[in-house]
This record gives sequence, C-alpha cells and structure tokens, in this order.
Amino acid sequence: EVQLQASGGGLVQAGGSLRLSCVASGFTFDDYAVGWFRQALGKEREFVGSISRSGALTSYADSVKGRFTISRHNAENTLYLQMNSLKPEDTAVYFCAASVYSGVRDRERDYKYWGQGTLVTVSS
Repeated sequence: EVQLQASGGGLVQAGGSLRLSCVASGFTFDDYAVGWFRQALGKEREFVGSISRSGALTSYADSVKGRFTISRHNAENTLYLQMNSLKPEDTAVYFCAASVYSGVRDRERDYKYWGQGTLVTVSS
C-alpha cells in the first residue's frame, strides 16, 4: 500500500519556523520527484516546492522563495520542508506528493501519490 505520511504542522507565531516531514512507503521513493502543495481555507491547492529524484534540483513558488527549503533523504524515504520567516498567509494544510517524473514539477496533474496533509497555522 502506498502511503505518504506528513507531519510537523502546528501553531506558530509570525516570523517563526517549522519543519514538515513526509515519510513514504509502498513505492520506490528515489524513483520519484516529490513536492509540497498547500491549500488555505476557501482557496485552491497551490504548489509550494519540488525536488528532483536525486535531490540535485529544486523549484519553489515565488511566494516562498528565500524562506522555505525543500530537501529529501532517500535512504530514509523522507521528504522535508523547512519553513522560516513564516507569515499569516502561509496558513494552510500542507500536502506532500510524489510525481511520476524524475525532475521538478509544479503541476498537480504531474503527481501520482498524495499524503493526507498537515495543518500549519501562523498567527499574527
């Protein structure tokens, strides 16, 4: 059974930091590019960041560039999202996903497997 288990969300003040983790199982993790998306209340899900199969390439949404860092540890089948300088507008449910491609991807339709999401709330 394919699973992507996201964790690490919570309540943080503006300017603070959080690190999200996503543990994958049921498929060959290092065969897939992986990424993070988020969905705020009442809004559509949006791309946050992506990392290639090897970890050599990354891509970010403009809204998080310079504040968020995506990384992966293939030996542990784990994806990370380090979030610094958090803003209230970063409040959302964050989802991890695995792409059918090896390179970075920013479109939902390029992702095959999805996790259940973890809630991040940033207070002002």
